[in-house]
Amino acid sequence: MENTLTQLGFHAVNVQAAQLQLELQKFIARELAQERYVDPRRLLRHGYKVYSQNDEDGLIAEVFRRIGAPNRTFVEFGVETGRECNSLWLLVQGWRGLWIEGNQAACAEISTSLAHLIAGDRLRLANAFVTAENIDAIIEGGLGGVEVDFLSIDIDRNDFWVWRAINSIRPRLVCIEYNATWRPPVSIVTPYDPGQMWDRTNYFGASLSALTVLAREKGYALVGCCLAGVNAFFVREDLLQGEFFQPNSAEAHYEPPRYFLSSLTAGHRPGFGDLVEV
Repeated sequence: MENTLTQLGFHAVNVQAAQLQLELQKFIARELAQERYVDPRRLLRHGYKVYSQNDEDGLIAEVFRRIGAPNRTFVEFGVETGRECNSLWLLVQGWRGLWIEGNQAACAEISTSLAHLIAGDRLRLANAFVTAENIDAIIEGGLGGVEVDFLSIDIDRNDFWVWRAINSIRPRLVCIEYNATWRPPVSIVTPYDPGQMWDRTNYFGASLSALTVLAREKGYALVGCCLAGVNAFFVREDLLQGEFFQPNSAEAHYEPPRYFLSSLTAGHRPGFGDLVEV
């Protein structure tokens, strides 16, 4: 009897999980059916998740389909164990690059699970706590002057200030977390403090409007945000070529916080190991 009840419990959990996934898919379909998303230059219809937190994998792929990625290289920091980040799917497709992570245990796990990529010099790993003062030195030390196509920033607090400090690379695409609580046109950012980390409240980072101002100063334009309202995408202005929805303003591209979409899975829980191309 006990085994039967246990099996029924597992079955109920699986049914609930399946229902949740179905409802999330329905919600996404309803949202993307709105007139706002009809223009083919918008990115959101191309979103999908493989290893990213939300639909970023698909958005990244679509941006590079439009602007090209001649070097197929990346820098990403704030990757944790690397199993849910914005560049693992790129690694699967033959890209190479640098991960920067401050957590020593997470770096140890990466060193084990992705040892084959590290040994083949496809992936370089720096165990360092990123600040505005050290980021350029870490990038230069990890890549040695390699031209970078993609930069992903997710450190939950000082993202704005660290991007502002980066002068060693001018990637074609930048993905950076924004605080969707602070809606346009409000342009605000938490003060820089290299000793502070996210306290798990909605006091973190920068508003989308603030990041758009910084992007213009650095020669970038906002081209979209992920549907969950977590990450914003900025393309170098010399690469736009009319390929993206305009205006490139925070008001035109802002997505509100839909953090519940992070519950959408790509199937089984993420895992990674050696792969053979055929």
